[in-house]
Amino acid sequence: MQLEVGQGTNTGMIRSGNEDSYFSDPEHGLFVVADGMGGHAAGEVASDMAVRILADELREVHTTPGDEIPRRVEQSFKHANLAIYQRTLTEVDKQGMGTTTSLLLLRGSRYLIGQVGDSRVYLLRDGTLRQLTKDHSYVQEQVDAGVLTPEQARYHPYSNVITRCIGAGAEVQPDIYVGEVQRGDTFLVASDGLTGMVDDRRLQQLLAARAPAQRVVDALIAEANGRGGLDNITAIVVRVLAADDDNGGPAGSSSSSAPSSSPSP
Repeated sequence: MQLEVGQGTNTGMIRSGNEDSYFSDPEHGLFVVADGMGGHAAGEVASDMAVRILADELREVHTTPGDEIPRRVEQSFKHANLAIYQRTLTEVDKQGMGTTTSLLLLRGSRYLIGQVGDSRVYLLRDGTLRQLTKDHSYVQEQVDAGVLTPEQARYHPYSNVITRCIGAGAEVQPDIYVGEVQRGDTFLVASDGLTGMVDDRRLQQLLAARAPAQRVVDALIAEANGRGGLDNITAIVVRVLAADDDNGGPAGSSSSSAPSSSPSP
């Protein structure tokens, strides 16, 4: 698989610190975005722990038989959750910390997504943008129940209230999504600092631009800041230049930087 990748994180216009973290490893087709929460920089600790644990446990997942990968990803989420939760029990200033986490894994001709919280993964295919994940949030539950429309949910005062995160309890269940990858696909993995400020129509326009992936990421972050930048903003854009026909070969990369995350506290 040949990929073009852009990535970036930004504090935004209001916050004094950045509690987002990300990991990008195009060589192995592994991308993670985490949005932390908690006072005294605890959110930054939680998001950093989540991406590092997932990266460490899944860096070599491409050598795992395909039918075992969903279980491996699920277990890695649970290990990250338990590590963060145990830290909240032993460090007073870390009580209440947690993080959303969304992971994208590209392998062969397939994608796998693991998700907890409201950081999202999108797919732009043939000019159409589709949200692949479903938010674990209060307003999403109201939309599912028919109480709110998606537009009402977007501007609801409780739009940032999540119902599931990593680190809140001893157990967590990630959602797992799988699907086929096609040449020309563009994936976006992003924290809600982007998706909460920029609507899907504008995301689609920016992702469809004929510009390098890194320039697209820079434009996404600038757009979110231009609309107020109320939260930290993190985005990874992954373009599929060529997809493998096999279902088990390791994923490769054509261009990107080294694996990255926001600085540790």
